Amino acid sequence: MTLPGPLDLIAYLLILMFAFPVHEFAHAWVADRFGDPQPRLDGRLTLDPTVHLDLLGSILLLIVGFGWARPVRITPHILRRRSQAAVMWVSLAGPASNLLLAVIAAVPFRLGWLPVIWVPVDGVQTNLLEQIFLIFIYTNLLLMVFNLIPLAPLDGEKIIGYFLPPELASRLEQINQYGQIILFALFFIGPRFGLDFISPIVVPLTRFLVGWG
Repeated sequence: MTLPGPLDLIAYLLILMFAFPVHEFAHAWVADRFGDPQPRLDGRLTLDPTVHLDLLGSILLLIVGFGWARPVRITPHILRRRSQAAVMWVSLAGPASNLLLAVIAAVPFRLGWLPVIWVPVDGVQTNLLEQIFLIFIYTNLLLMVFNLIPLAPLDGEKIIGYFLPPELASRLEQINQYGQIILFALFFIGPRFGLDFISPIVVPLTRFLVGWG
C-alpha cells in the first residue's frame, strides 16, 4: 500500500471539510424537502463537518485515499407517502453533489485561473494548486461512481431499486441484507487474494470522466 503524499493529504482534507459534508447535507436536505423530519431531528441539515464525519472513514481517507462519512438516517415510509420516487431522489442527491463539486472545481482548473505555485514533488516541479484541484476533482468523481454501485448501504442500491421491476427489486433487497458484508469482502478482502472486482470498473470510469471533463 502506497501512503498518500503531501498534496494528496491536502486534497483529502478538503474532501473531509467540503465533499463529505456536502454529500450528506444533500441527502438530508432532499429528505427534509420531502417531509421526512429525521434528518432535521438528527441535526444533519448543516454543512458543519463535525456533524457528518465518521472517525474511521476519515482516517481511512487520509491513509488509503478512500473513506466515508456518517450516513444520514431517513424514514422511508414517510418519504414514500409523499412520492414513490422520494427515496430514490434522496439517494441520488449524494452522488449528484459529488458531481457538482467536481464540476465547480474543474472550472478554474480548466480555464487556467489558478495561480502558478511551483513545488518539488518527487524531484519534479509541480503546480501546487493545479495538482490539489485535480486530486479533489478525481476523488469526488470516484466517490460518485463508487456510491452508485447497487449494493447496500451505498446510494446505488436505492437508486436502481426504484427502476427495477418489483420481482427483481425484491431479489436485490434480499441480497442487500448482506450488502455490507459483500461490500467489505469485495473492497478489502478480495484484493488481498488477487480478486479485485471493484477497481477495474470504478477506476477506469472515473478516469474517463476526469478526461472527458
